[in-house]
Amino acid sequence: MTNPQRAPHLPLGEKRGGRLYGQHILSVKQFSREDIEAIFVIAEEMRTMVERVGTFDLLKGKLLASLFYEPSTRTSSSFTAAMERLGGSVIPISEVRYSSVSKGESLPDTVRTLECYSDVIVLRHPEVGAAATAARYVRKPIINAGDGIGEHPTQALLDLFTIREELGNLDGLTVTMLGDLKNGRTVHSLSRLLTLFHARINLVSPEMLRMPPEIMEELAAKGVTLSEHRELESVLPNTDVLYVTRVQKERFADEADYLAHKDAYVITPATLTQAKQKMIVMHPLPRVGEISMDVDDDPRAAYFRQMEYGLYVRMALLAMVLGKA
Repeated sequence: MTNPQRAPHLPLGEKRGGRLYGQHILSVKQFSREDIEAIFVIAEEMRTMVERVGTFDLLKGKLLASLFYEPSTRTSSSFTAAMERLGGSVIPISEVRYSSVSKGESLPDTVRTLECYSDVIVLRHPEVGAAATAARYVRKPIINAGDGIGEHPTQALLDLFTIREELGNLDGLTVTMLGDLKNGRTVHSLSRLLTLFHARINLVSPEMLRMPPEIMEELAAKGVTLSEHRELESVLPNTDVLYVTRVQKERFADEADYLAHKDAYVITPATLTQAKQKMIVMHPLPRVGEISMDVDDDPRAAYFRQMEYGLYVRMALLAMVLGKA
């Protein structure tokens, strides 16, 4: 009999019943370039299906448990939309203070309970490594929807898909990451994925909000051309992708530090006069002033199209981990 304390799951990299079938999606480190290409092929098929028929029954009878310990608008609604577009259903748990968690229930017990009702669990948690911890206790796939300042693998995949769809290419691009690089799990994950595509990465941030040294060392060890800057002007003219992040107020212990840095960079139409005509501006959203709304009408502003691409990527991932792709 299986030990209920440590239920087995497919190890990362093992393929059975289709690529990614039965696997947890915990970190971008688990993906090869071939994995990414396969995900994107299916994401394109999902886009075509949504445009043609809207919804279909690929995951009819399947249930997704959406477990969010932190507030979320885009990621939670994106996964809900993805599951329902595929014909499945969702158990939404976004107000954990009203659940058994508020009574002191542990994360392992919570996910083991939800596993009894669902086929896949999407988890957002404020602690780094929480998704990996949860995955040790369940047989059903766990999808990491953000673990503190750690990783956000599905966001990184949709970001990469956005770049490919918008620019037609992934190899050899210059990507400039701007803003709160210390606390931004989206840039942590995306920078790691970009190592598979020979990217040049510029890191622009205040000194206090630099990319963590261990991530920079990891990128350098993989041969990435990496440079750090405090000002955007010197690197913008050669940038193919400008990836803007907000300064994350919730990660600051001292509000004075937040107020001192929150407006460090603001992208305006004047800023983009120095940028290439064929480039894109991305943002994982929400924005809180770091991109002026006057930029929204610029064809290079890709951040709302980025959200739509995310639907197709998450549809692809759900279909793949449930063995229906």
